Amino acid sequence: LMNRLMTGGQDMKWRRFVVQQARLKTGDKLLDLATGTGDIAFEALKAVPNLQVVGGDFSLPMMQVGQTLPLGKQVGWTGADALNLPFPDGTFNAVTSGYLARNVVDIPRMFAEQLRVLKTGGRIVVLDSSPPKDNLLKPFIEIHLRYVIPLLGRIVAGKNGADAYQYLPSSTQAFKSPEELAALMKQAGVRNVQYRTFMFGTMAIHWGEK
Repeated sequence: LMNRLMTGGQDMKWRRFVVQQARLKTGDKLLDLATGTGDIAFEALKAVPNLQVVGGDFSLPMMQVGQTLPLGKQVGWTGADALNLPFPDGTFNAVTSGYLARNVVDIPRMFAEQLRVLKTGGRIVVLDSSPPKDNLLKPFIEIHLRYVIPLLGRIVAGKNGADAYQYLPSSTQAFKSPEELAALMKQAGVRNVQYRTFMFGTMAIHWGEK
């Protein structure tokens, strides 16, 4: 619900775009990191027949919620550290993530681990927020990040919600620009890196291949 409110429903479009860029085929294996309650994993299951999906996250309570949702039994839910993935080399055809990169302490290692568990030719797709650019809209975007989002969090989820959504704007403004994140992907060995921004540059989806 909070994602719907914060993005005006655009988050659904972004998840579909993530799945499109993963270029999954029938019978492929997908690893969705920071899967949470499974939003991207479920979108992939709806889009690709006979897909094998593993959802990995550090938060077991969120995955427990995901297990109860309509497609929950079709996902292999796994506790996973993004910097030390519990999977053999060359396991997956694609690795997706939503709001992971902004929350890890070592982005190059995160990409190195994703490359390790990917098959040759496999795809990495990264969805995350990005700091607003310096333009005429920046003051209005910062008001939305600093005040509107925490207020929505308090209304929907109480004080704990407000605290959680205070972290979102602060971490977004301290995060890498889309250009910087693309450079880190290339330095880690990801090939053919591209990205697209959304919502006046405050969201970005990056993709590339092994």
